[in-house]
Amino acid sequence: MTAHGKMFPIEGPEGRQIEIPVSVVRKADPYPPFGDDTGLRRYYEQEGYVVVRELLPGDVCDAARQAFSAEVKPYPGFIYRQAQANPEKHVFTGHGYMLNSILNIQDLPMSRFGKFREKGLKLLTHPRLQTVVAAILGEPGKLVQSMYFEGNPITWPHQDTYYLDAAEIGRMTAVWVALEDIHPGAGRFFIYPGSHKIDMARNRQEFDIAFHHDRYKSLVIDVIREYKLECRAPALNKGDALFWSSKTIHGSLKTTHPEHSRSSLTAHFIPTSMEFLQWQTRIKPLHLKDINGVMVHCPKDQNRWHNRVIMALETSFPKTFQTAKKLVIKALLR
Repeated sequence: MTAHGKMFPIEGPEGRQIEIPVSVVRKADPYPPFGDDTGLRRYYEQEGYVVVRELLPGDVCDAARQAFSAEVKPYPGFIYRQAQANPEKHVFTGHGYMLNSILNIQDLPMSRFGKFREKGLKLLTHPRLQTVVAAILGEPGKLVQSMYFEGNPITWPHQDTYYLDAAEIGRMTAVWVALEDIHPGAGRFFIYPGSHKIDMARNRQEFDIAFHHDRYKSLVIDVIREYKLECRAPALNKGDALFWSSKTIHGSLKTTHPEHSRSSLTAHFIPTSMEFLQWQTRIKPLHLKDINGVMVHCPKDQNRWHNRVIMALETSFPKTFQTAKKLVIKALLR
């Protein structure tokens, strides 16, 4: 027991034992409250992240989870997934939680997943969440990517900027929204405060994502050890949100209590005035829709017939598409 309450021992990303808080202890919280825009931005700029307690209403979180259980979980077909951006069928844990998280809920077809898409985007476009995004970015944001998690895929330590960012590197912000109270052994979200101030190797040549992704993963671990960075995995309750910089090292811890889910939504925002950068190399065109007053990028919108045809081809010839994707990326990163 510490000033931060009861602690939970677990293995950290670089292999050493760490302790993380079991539950939220508000009196020990260092985070400014919602409404203190200056304080939130100051903390974010100093630490590379900030937690906002009770940002989103619990009933709205419950509605998104219920819609997921009703519409998405029973679906036997293909959905684009976060890890490789490929279409896959559900993969479940031994306790029945979806392990391969969904990529871009805004791309899901309304005819099949209408309620889930609506409820999920209601959270990510919520006025309270957008107020914090604008406070951090200094202007309203455009949503360029989203994800939905139920089980824990165990995400390695990384900086988002390696994969995506605003055209001005470091200006993208992201948010992880807890849709339930997250158990410390369910795969907590972790961050390394201050890591956003460290410049790492760019996504090209010996560290390119197409053929040398493992080298990049090893580099991140080396940086954590070299700079003696501290791993934090804050306790997050339903409706709490953690915002972090595109340059902040983060990921998810191992699951030690697989009987618990970690239902959550993630979104990435860039300033409205900026373009979208992919792989630190190319400006990627955005396919924007106004959803609840927020501009949302819909790169593979399954409500459009030609995107459904592309998905059908990807599922029919997966190896061909994956090989072609790697070669295209390699060419772009030269």
